[in-house]
Amino acid sequence: MRELGTGIGWRPEIADAVEGLAGVDWVEVVAENICAGHLPDSLLRLRERGVTVVPHGVSLGLGGADRPDEGRLAELAAKATALGAPLVTEHIAFVRAGGPLTASPALEAGHLLPVPRTWDALDVLCENVRIAQEALPVPLALENIAALFTWPGEELSEGRFLAELVERTGVRLLIDVANLHTNHVNRGEDPAKALAELPVEAIAYVHVAGGVERDGVWHDSHAHPVPPAVLDILSDLASRATPPGVLLERDDDFPPAEELAAELAAIRATVRGAAIRPAEAGPVAATAPAPAPAPAPEGVPAPGAGPVGAPGTRAVDAGVRQRVGIAQAALLSALVAGTPAPEGFDRARLRVQTRALAAKRAGVVARVAPELPEILGGGYRPAFLAYAASRPMRGGYRRDALDFAEHLLIAGRPEDPVARRRLTTWWRERAGARPPGRTGRLVRAARAALVGRRAA
Repeated sequence: MRELGTGIGWRPEIADAVEGLAGVDWVEVVAENICAGHLPDSLLRLRERGVTVVPHGVSLGLGGADRPDEGRLAELAAKATALGAPLVTEHIAFVRAGGPLTASPALEAGHLLPVPRTWDALDVLCENVRIAQEALPVPLALENIAALFTWPGEELSEGRFLAELVERTGVRLLIDVANLHTNHVNRGEDPAKALAELPVEAIAYVHVAGGVERDGVWHDSHAHPVPPAVLDILSDLASRATPPGVLLERDDDFPPAEELAAELAAIRATVRGAAIRPAEAGPVAATAPAPAPAPAPEGVPAPGAGPVGAPGTRAVDAGVRQRVGIAQAALLSALVAGTPAPEGFDRARLRVQTRALAAKRAGVVARVAPELPEILGGGYRPAFLAYAASRPMRGGYRRDALDFAEHLLIAGRPEDPVARRRLTTWWRERAGARPPGRTGRLVRAARAALVGRRAA
């Protein structure tokens, strides 16, 4: 595995700071935030200096029941080529559900959601990973994600799930130690046990990030300093095998460059300190022996049996994809469309997740369409949260912003006529042509009403 060194997540808001930081060997950029043919000048300057740039995808949804979208894969491949990246990374997650596979409405989460750690979900994930690997020009590494809730009826631990995935596909791992901490707080999972079970030799690099605890729930915010508990897990991992690369993530509430430099220094010191002690030395690394593997269900080869005939090397039965799809669609519908929570889930935790998803939607829409909070003022956030409570995302966040504005205009809002005219103009300039369906007719009626009010 290529040595990357110490890196930081490149974001436009801290581009100048990143360029000025000493000792940054590489950066990671969110793939969906760049275009292959129009790379940001800052990234081009970093590349000219010999800094490695790795694209990090968030929208493939390889853990979803559907096969990966060819267009998304092609875009990710083009970005990897444009950046001269040695690898690309994505997540072990699903981000959308429903559609033809389940004969239900297509839903977008706008967020990374955990896949159930079951043999069915593993089979689907492995086949999706193999499809992605064939479409990408460089190796793929997948990240473990943070979660607020647990699926009922899970059959594998996180470490065992990751080990099986690596054995069946040869994919690399991006281990996020902050996510291991999140899952420790939220789901009671032991980070040391996960590290003991996963194949550390498959690690491509490691993520380190901060978060915050509210009412007993840890939120993986990437907007707070890295806590000691996360550095402890990093130390445990580095005592088992020196990671090829370690990267600091920060996505919001960006601190001064000096604070970023101090966090990078703490990460370097943690890795160096862990490398000189045996894994058994400290309490963080101590863990009970891994339990005996659970027997695989009938028809599934035993773990370690090798790739011949193993799930992931042959086409997954359509019924397996459908079972996984139905379960994911039911969960996502409960989270974003207000349907009842599926049986076996912690309903209180799902409510926390629902609020978090709606708040994230409101925040991201405000960033991609900053005119909306400017036009609506203090009424933006409550209006958007009310809209989101029963209206799932139909596409990306820009589509969501248009749908929100359309929803307000159809309802004759905002009440202030000047704000309503500004919102109408904003929507018209961006909406483009619409199919002549019921929504289109309603919008035309709204337009006519607005024109009539102005004429009056």
